[in-house]
Parts: sequence; C-alpha cells; structure tokens
Amino acid sequence: MSQHKEIKLITTHQMLAMKQRGERISMLTAYDYSMAQILDGAGIDVLLVGDSASNVMAGHETTLPITLDQLIYHAQGVVRAVKRAFVVVDMPFGSYQGNSSEALRSAIRIMKESGGHGVKVEGGAEVKDSIIRILTAGIPVMGHLGLTPQSIYKFGTYSVRAKEEAEAQKLLEDARLLQEIGCFGIVLEKIPAALAKQVAEELTIPVIGIGAGPDVDGQVLVVHDLLGITKEFKPRFLRRYAELHDVMTDAVQRYVADVKSREFPSKEEGY
Repeated sequence: MSQHKEIKLITTHQMLAMKQRGERISMLTAYDYSMAQILDGAGIDVLLVGDSASNVMAGHETTLPITLDQLIYHAQGVVRAVKRAFVVVDMPFGSYQGNSSEALRSAIRIMKESGGHGVKVEGGAEVKDSIIRILTAGIPVMGHLGLTPQSIYKFGTYSVRAKEEAEAQKLLEDARLLQEIGCFGIVLEKIPAALAKQVAEELTIPVIGIGAGPDVDGQVLVVHDLLGITKEFKPRFLRRYAELHDVMTDAVQRYVADVKSREFPSKEEGY
C-alpha cells in the first residue's frame, strides 16, 4: 500500500531547520493564482510576491510605481493557490520608509487582506524602527540587502553592490542588525560571492541569494526569467530552465493561422 505523504506547510521554523541541516531553500516569485499553483505543486519552498510585478506584470521600468493595493491583489491570488509554500509579500516603496506607524499599518493590511505569511522589507539600519514595529505585531519579516531596487535612484545603477570595503562593512553590520532585531531571513542581491558566504556563515537565520554566489542558504529568481518568458533580461546570475517565450509565440502563431484558414474549430470541436 502506497503511503500518502502529508503535505507539510513550510514555516519560518522549518526554514531555520533547513539551514541548520544544510538543506538549500528554493524560492521563486509568483504574482497570480495559476502560476503559483504550478510552482507550489512542483515543490517550491518559498514564493515571493515581489514588487518586481511592477516590471514583469505591469511593464514599468522600476519597482517604484507599484502600490500596496496592487501587491495585495497579486498576493491574494498566490495565497489561494498555495498548499505548501511559505508566501512572502514585498512591502512596496513608500509603505514603510521613514514612518514606523505607516509601516505597521501597511504590513497589517498585507497580512489581513492577502493571507500572506510574512513581509519583505528593503534596507538595514535606516528602516530598523519600521521592522521592529512590524515584528511587535507578530508579523514575520524578511530583510533584503545589497542591491535594493527600491533605491535605484540613490544607486543610479543596477550593478553589483558592496564591492568597496566600506559598503561591504555596512552590509555585514546591517545583516547582523536584521538578525538581532528578529528578521527570520535575509535576501542578498547582487553582491560578491565571498561576502555573501561570510554573511551566511556568520548568521543563524537563512540567507537567500540572487546573484550572490553558491555559498548561501537558498536561491531566488524571478519566475518569468527562469522560464524564459522574458527575453531582454540577461544578467550573469540568471539560468534559464525553459524558453517559454518561443513555445508560447509558436502556439499563438499556429492558433492565428488555424483561425484564418478556418482549420479551427473543426466539426468535432463544435456542438
């Protein structure tokens, strides 16, 4: 008799245990019900309802324009699809910086209205008060250091961060601070692999990398990049596991041709 394996819900506690036993954590973005259902069914550990929806789903150049309402809408669909994965929702630009009361209100709205399991916040010491305030409400917070896309106009570029000693030192201090105040994990984006390794080894909480080398506790990519739905974005850290842009284009072209030539629908496809 085949034993039915219980679907375990991934929790912050389990992610900590995964780090302790050296099991890598898999994480991808998701912005809608159908995609999230596929990713969850395929065994992904963490789904990030990323503010990258601003680029991927809405066609904006940066992550800045997406609103709290829009992210909650995306998160609602993802949460409805999920049976196992831990769902983290990005707090969008302007919903937490500089005002811890506003940050708490935003985080509570995300949790209540979307049913997500935690929130992600960009930055270190400068957003400390906001993170502490959110944590006091019992809401799990994931940090995000290195290249923080919401600060694109401060950096002026999407190139690798923390190559200089001073910035690397600040990143290390921020990572320690985020752990100390109670974040359950940290995303490190586009930083030197050696620095990411140092952070992951020093911290007890999981460190997830994107363009941060192999020596962290897990990896995250934007799902549309991994599946090859987007064609233009080709950073060094991206591995494409499919070329769905070509597959989908071919399918639609064949459909168009069949409609034009009256091949579709056939008699069998009618009532």
